[in-house]
This record gives sequence, structure tokens and C-alpha cells, in this order.
Amino acid sequence: MIDAIRWSKKIALGAAVSLACTTMSAEAADSDASWKQFHGPNGDNISGETGLLKTWPEGGPKLIWTTAGFGHGFSSVVVADGRVITAGNIEGETIITAVDLNGKELWKVKNGEGWNSKPAYPGTRGTPTIDGDFVYHENPHGNVICLEAATGKTVWEVNVLKKYNGENIRWALSESIIIDGDNVIATPQGPEVSFVALNKKTGEIVWEAASTGDAAGYATPIIFEHSGLRIITNLTSKSLIGVNADNGDVLWRVDHPSYTDQNTAMPIFRDGHVFVSTIKGDAVKWKVIVDGGKASLDEIWRTDQLENHHGGLVLLGDNVYGTSISRNRNKWVTLDWETGEVKQVTDAVGKASMTVADGLIYMLSIDRLMGIAQPSDSGIELISSFEIPEGGDGKSWAHPVVVGGRMYLRHSDFLYVYDISE
Repeated sequence: MIDAIRWSKKIALGAAVSLACTTMSAEAADSDASWKQFHGPNGDNISGETGLLKTWPEGGPKLIWTTAGFGHGFSSVVVADGRVITAGNIEGETIITAVDLNGKELWKVKNGEGWNSKPAYPGTRGTPTIDGDFVYHENPHGNVICLEAATGKTVWEVNVLKKYNGENIRWALSESIIIDGDNVIATPQGPEVSFVALNKKTGEIVWEAASTGDAAGYATPIIFEHSGLRIITNLTSKSLIGVNADNGDVLWRVDHPSYTDQNTAMPIFRDGHVFVSTIKGDAVKWKVIVDGGKASLDEIWRTDQLENHHGGLVLLGDNVYGTSISRNRNKWVTLDWETGEVKQVTDAVGKASMTVADGLIYMLSIDRLMGIAQPSDSGIELISSFEIPEGGDGKSWAHPVVVGGRMYLRHSDFLYVYDISE
């Protein structure tokens, strides 16, 4: 359990630093810019931002503000309508916090028990999702909650793990909730269901996808349309499952084992193909075949040279970029999308989480080293890097976010916000 005195000191420190560093008002930022879900507007981890710095000065870009009080965790941030929202463990509970664009707290709301198991990395996992006037979040124990974005008032909550008699997994549920039209999509897996769709206004069940016998994985699902069929796909503990997004019918299950069932990275879809990468397992590309309302997968290629853990991947042009954990240990790997051929293996900042904005790859290493790199057909070239401030506990695993001319970096209880506009 988190010590109250320790956290109160951090909150006081954060407030002091926030006041000392605030030099750009909310009005000066692009308040219309938004990043409403994990991995951004299209779920592909690519920001639409332009006009950003192409290089950084020594020590990094200008720090606008820093604040603490979010609690410990690995959740990233979402940004919309002048609010920045994330989640963390405080006093053993999962707490969702909203601040304004200057870092001033707007509200705090509990979403059930926190993940406090040691040594299984205590803290929050999933990132909140903003949809219209509401915020959605799934805690590490499967509690899905809907809140009013302006006030934090609870609208409804459903624990999908308890409802379907599922058992939590070794490092706890980690998906970030996605919205599909009027539905909230969750993937608790287990003996009764694989996916479930909830009405986003009421929390009532819309459809349930049959169990495939797998436990949950740690990844966030994606939604895509191919040949007139809308499909949701996600990694379980030992497979990749696809279901009909309109009724939950299971379309496919293909084996995809990983080391200690750590299927964590979001799948990628492009032009009728799905790609996944797994720790101490293969990276695989399949072709999606749709026939008469049914769908199946045909393997195109696989390689053991890119084993992504939980830092994420991105598909830019004809290449997949990401870090690998065992083979090519903690290095950046560039794969050819068409063939799976390795084009480059390089150090850059080491094992990292990532996002893309204005043609550059933003990479936050697990040890607080933040960098930008220029991608090309042959690989990446590190341009600039700096260490984010000390203060947060544990590894810096939260994925960076670039929106509104700013870079948001979460490390444990702290959020660091930088001006990166050109």
C-alpha cells in the first residue's frame, strides 16, 4: 500500500514545480487539439501534429510544467477539451485524475481497487479514453467505468472480470478501452466470453463473443473494416482472435504463444493484413480473407528478429519500427512490411515506448532517456535526446503523447510537459 505521507510530499513537490515552470498558458496551447485514446485518433500511434521542432537543444526542449499527484502507474495520458486525464495508484486504489492545460487539478475519481501485487509491478496499466462528454477506463481488476468528463461524476460501472467469472492474469488486465460507435469494447477473456460490447451510455450488454478458452493478454484491441466486414481483433494469452464488430461472432483464432503469456503490443492493420509482435516469440504478418461474412487468416511471413514487449510498434511507409527484447536485445529494429526482412538494428535510446509526430519517432526509454529519431526506408537515425527529470519510481514505461504543440511524458506519479512547437 502506498504510504500517505510519501504521496502527500510528492503532491506538494509537484504543485511547487508546476507553479515554477508554467510559462505557457492554456490559451497559448492548441486547446482544440486532442488525443482521446491510447495510441491516438486512429489507434495507429501516429499524431497529426505538424510544425514541431526537428532538433532539440542540449538538455531537451523547454519544460512548460511538471506536476505530481497522479499516483504510481504506467498509464499514458489523453487530452481533449482543455483537459489532460490519466490514472494511477493512490493509497491502494485506482484513481483517475483530470488536470487543465496548466496542470491544475480539476477532479479525482476512484475506479475500484488498485493493482498492489508485489513483485508484479504495482500501479495502473490501461489509459483512459475520452468520447464526447465522457471518460471511460478499465482498472487492472476489470472494472469498467464511465465518468462525466467535465466533473468526474460516475455514470455507470461494470466489472467484466467478475461478471463473467474470469480470473485475473499474472500482471493484471492492461488493455485501454476502445469505443466502437455506441459501444464500449472490452476483452476480459476467460471461461464464458472472449470480447464483450457494452452500451457506452448505460453499461448494458450489447453482445458477447464466445470464449475461446484463452486467458486475457495485455494488449489493446483494434477495429478495422475489410471487404465490407467490420472486425475487432486482439491478442489473448496464447492466440490472436478476431470477432465480428457488429454481433460478436468469432471469426478466427490462430495460435500465437509468447514467453509467460506476455502478448502485449497492439496489433497493426493495413491493406487487408494484420501484424503482431511478441516477447520471445515471432513477429507475424497475416492476410485477412473475407468470404460471405466469415473471415480467416493466411500467414504471409514471420520472423524472430523483432520481439516487442510493451513499448509499441508503428508502421510508417513500407517499414515496421520498434524495439526488441531478447534477440537484438533492447535495440531498435526496422522490418520491411512486405517481406519481413530486417533492414536495420540500432541502439538509439534502447528499449523504449514510442509515438510518431511530424515525421519523427518519439522514443522514451525505460530508463528516462527521451529521444527523437528520423525514420527512413533503411532504418532510423537518432537526432536528439535528453534525460527527463528524476522523481518518478520504477521504469518509465508510459507511452509518450504529442498533441497541441506539446510533448507529455508520464513517469510514475509525475507528468512532464514540454513545448516542442517550432
